[in-house]
Amino acid sequence: MKELLDTIRNPTPSSLSKQVLYTILILIAGVVLGIISKILDETASNLLPHFLEMLDFRNFFSRIGFWMFSGMCIAVYSKTPRSAALNVLLFFVGMVSSYYIYTVQMAGFFPKSYIMIWVIITILTPLMGAVCWYAKGIHPVSICLSAVLLLMMTKQAFSFGLWYFDVRYTLELLLLVLTIAVLYKTPKQILAVTGVGISLFFITSPLSLFWGLL
Repeated sequence: MKELLDTIRNPTPSSLSKQVLYTILILIAGVVLGIISKILDETASNLLPHFLEMLDFRNFFSRIGFWMFSGMCIAVYSKTPRSAALNVLLFFVGMVSSYYIYTVQMAGFFPKSYIMIWVIITILTPLMGAVCWYAKGIHPVSICLSAVLLLMMTKQAFSFGLWYFDVRYTLELLLLVLTIAVLYKTPKQILAVTGVGISLFFITSPLSLFWGLL
């Protein structure tokens, strides 16, 4: 099995000390971003610079797009699928813990239902991180995985209905562009997978619309 997976993407050798340092920095980043996210939640929009208010930056960290992109970057830039699983897990553990500890200690309330949702997501992140690690490459499996990631980011950036197609959030559109830059190296690869991802977007969007009407 390992030999088969290695044909999709081969792990990169790295010293243990570098891997430990990288993992610690990721945990710290998760803690810091969790606190920043909660502080922005508690900050009125008109207290931010005007251009950030126009971009809806206050709610940027409250939407799933940024966290999907962060988890993807952590996973694909890890040296092995195991380290990807660990790094993504610790990032979300740090983020979720700091966000809700700050919520309880500083804001004075305990949103149990939201906490449980994020705890479940965090439990699933090692598997998602390990799978995402294989998305960066030229193997057909990598292409398929990266197309799914591109589809997910596209759905965050655009809204689509029977008679309209529009940009949902400007910052998520930027994340979509950065996703393409992270996953693909050559223009040919970008065009091929972008085409697959956009096709999947249009195929699945009517299904999303249908379920939304139920």
